[in-house]
Amino acid sequence: MDLTSSIRNADSPHFYFILGELISSTDQDHFALNMLKLIDKLLPVTALTLSEWTLDKSNTHLTDIKALGNAGDPADIPAPNASSPTDTPALLQEVLEMEGSLLIRMNTRTKGASKVSRRAAHQCTLVSRDGSRRCVVTLYRSHTQRDFSLSELSLLKNLSDALLPLIESYAQFSRQNTLRKMGSWMAALVTNQEPTQIHREFHKRLTLCDITLSTREQEVCLGLLNGGTVPEIAEKLRLKNSSIETYLKRATAKLGVSGRHGLTKWMVGA
Repeated sequence: MDLTSSIRNADSPHFYFILGELISSTDQDHFALNMLKLIDKLLPVTALTLSEWTLDKSNTHLTDIKALGNAGDPADIPAPNASSPTDTPALLQEVLEMEGSLLIRMNTRTKGASKVSRRAAHQCTLVSRDGSRRCVVTLYRSHTQRDFSLSELSLLKNLSDALLPLIESYAQFSRQNTLRKMGSWMAALVTNQEPTQIHREFHKRLTLCDITLSTREQEVCLGLLNGGTVPEIAEKLRLKNSSIETYLKRATAKLGVSGRHGLTKWMVGA
């Protein structure tokens, strides 16, 4: 598909119909699929992933990564823990230093590429900046397709003016949805149901953020996230209240937040 065909597609009624679907789905789970349909209408893409990165107050360190969704060929979508920013330091540095919207083209054939996906050979990353948050959309192409051309990169950069604000709206919806789920987990605890989901989500977020907590630090964090008080957790773990506070301080320092409230906000990506 050449650039002329792409522009023609962008002017077609069907393109605007798909754009309308995307706009109306910023509060729905199939947002990523609708975005893939829209972009694929302009240039060939086999898969995409959406995520939100959160930086510290000084915008010098990455503190959190929240996966927002993916769509396309499963063979070209990286595993959740295979696309860590630590594997792409150049991209991370660009994100930390950016002052506006930017477009980055990268190849997945880098260090650790074999674990990224089975077939994806090319990727293009769009990033938006909103305070300490960065919304990231990564497009993938298989090895049977050519790399992204300069004209396609230019087209995507122009398209990002419309797409990136929509991703930011979807990210906000995702945070609110996670918060609602958090309330459900707390309700489950009250009714004595096993809170297995919050354990899975907690460890998933630790993996995505490449953060390691000690066993005690994890136990204290999970106890607080499940609604426990410091004395209750201390009694359960057979520790002093002061020890619980110490473990909490150590854990939240690693997470880049402060206190129980900060821990909760980190958990929901707020």
